[in-house]
Amino acid sequence: MASHRRPKQPSRTRVTVFTAAAAAAVALSAQSGAQAAPAKPKIDEVKSKVDELHHEAEEATEQANLADERRGKLQKEVGQLQDKVARGQQELNALRDQIGSVASAQYRSGGIDPALQLFLSADPDTYLDKASAIDQLSAQQADVLTSIQAKQRTLAQQRTEATTKLADLEDVRKTLGAKKKLYQGKLAEAQKLLNTLTAAEKAKMAAEERAKEQRASRDAGERLDLGKEVPANGFGAAALAAADTRVGMPYASGHEGPSSFDCSGLTQWAYGKAGVDLSRVTYTQQNDGTKIGRSQLKPGDLVFFNGLSHVGLYAGNNTILHAPKPGANVRYESMNYMGTFQFGVRIGG
Repeated sequence: MASHRRPKQPSRTRVTVFTAAAAAAVALSAQSGAQAAPAKPKIDEVKSKVDELHHEAEEATEQANLADERRGKLQKEVGQLQDKVARGQQELNALRDQIGSVASAQYRSGGIDPALQLFLSADPDTYLDKASAIDQLSAQQADVLTSIQAKQRTLAQQRTEATTKLADLEDVRKTLGAKKKLYQGKLAEAQKLLNTLTAAEKAKMAAEERAKEQRASRDAGERLDLGKEVPANGFGAAALAAADTRVGMPYASGHEGPSSFDCSGLTQWAYGKAGVDLSRVTYTQQNDGTKIGRSQLKPGDLVFFNGLSHVGLYAGNNTILHAPKPGANVRYESMNYMGTFQFGVRIGG
């Protein structure tokens, strides 16, 4: 018979070792998990990064606006060229009909002039380069054929120009799409950061932003006294007064009023109310007037910051009126908080 023995029980020492090993494994696993989870960013860090992303989004917005402005001009130029080509083709067809009528009349009267027959069966550019051929035609026929030649050359040039501009237009469309994707990506990244905050932290940030706007407007109202700082001119005074009516309106990328604006959209709208046609973006608005230094600024002048990515209206006493950034409203603000000052531009002399 087989022997029935009780299985040997593990010693107390072995149990203790196994227990310690398991505990150590759990501890190491917990420690590894703690290392894998990054520390939650503080509210000040989030705010700083969001502000940076909003600045980058604004820069991309201005570049997109520039591409959009260029696209509009190219579309207009292409349309005009295509109209010219269409009209030129009609004129060319009429000239060909005219010379065809001459050939038909000659045929009915006994035969086509050999020179005219050769022209109708050959390339006019090649044929008319031969002076001897023109000598064989009547003066009227030669004039018509010379007109056909000139019209064909003009049409060829216009078609080439239109083709080039269409290629440029396609490049600009691609640039515009890329810039829009860039600023939308920056805004999405900023929103993702904001979503890491608790509801209380978001409310605190919003309250701080509102308080900043209220404080900036209140301080500006206390500081501004246009009786002491004379506006640059009537245009500047009218533009500043118009922009003042937009205080509290939201910033929106690509918008130019009347109820939401980006930075250059506000300045364009304000000067439009003053009867001045400004170009659309910061990169071109800098050329719409005379560049001046900071010490020369007067109320109504345009002021540019941060590599031309931002523009506002100088309001006097080191203060500007501008559309600041996504998530903020049109407001007065000290130039001390605006980053790197580039230069001012006086509109209208």
